[in-house]
Amino acid sequence: MSITPADEVLSRTVATLRGAGCVFAEEEAALLLDAAETPAELDVLVHRRVVGEPLEVILGWAEFCGLRIRVNAGVFVPRQRTRFLVDLAAESARPGSVVVDLCCGTGAIGAAVAARVPGIELSCADIDPNAVACARLNVGADAHVYEGDLYDALPGSLRGRVDVLVVNAPYVPTDEIAMMPPEARDHEPKYTLDGGADGVEVHRRVAAGAPAWLAPGGRLLIETSEEQAPLTARAMADHGLVPHVSTNDEMYCTVVVGTRAAG
Repeated sequence: MSITPADEVLSRTVATLRGAGCVFAEEEAALLLDAAETPAELDVLVHRRVVGEPLEVILGWAEFCGLRIRVNAGVFVPRQRTRFLVDLAAESARPGSVVVDLCCGTGAIGAAVAARVPGIELSCADIDPNAVACARLNVGADAHVYEGDLYDALPGSLRGRVDVLVVNAPYVPTDEIAMMPPEARDHEPKYTLDGGADGVEVHRRVAAGAPAWLAPGGRLLIETSEEQAPLTARAMADHGLVPHVSTNDEMYCTVVVGTRAAG
């Protein structure tokens, strides 16, 4: 079988990406070749990746739970491990459930839950206007997207009605940000990564406000780490929620679920 010019370009691109430390060089090279319309554009895209820009930002999208999620520059990139958070949220929802994706970023979690459980009443919120604009592109016209700091963003009509409150807030301790991969620490807003001194400062704020917004029997689901999970669970218990820690080893993801009493 003869080697075509396209094969040579692919091989060269794979080698360049592999030399830059890209673990999935073959898959990334194929995506970049598909995205580039000219050799010059391919050179630009490959250079952006080599210097550490997230692949999803370069492409403008990320695959998440079978959906193509729009990803704008400067917005937190959805992680594949967060599929576990979506799984648990979808298990807690049913058609007609009121679901809130707080700290929504791209809105990927809310969009994925809505795709899994048609007929939910979905609201999303984020403090960053760039993230809000991105989320509006991803969640569809039937969902509501609000801008503001945690619960301050939500309309009062949701108070006491939320069945599923799903949150992927930052949980990396401040001192560990420097150890994160460059594509995260150099290209994503620090507020989306920095969980404070022990990683759970935002979780405590979320847990403190949750009982006022959850319906009786409603659940708060927060993605965290194995190290931070006990602290996240304690924050929920301190505010009257009954916490349960779930871990998926395959996805390397830990979620704490806090349930408001039904009565």
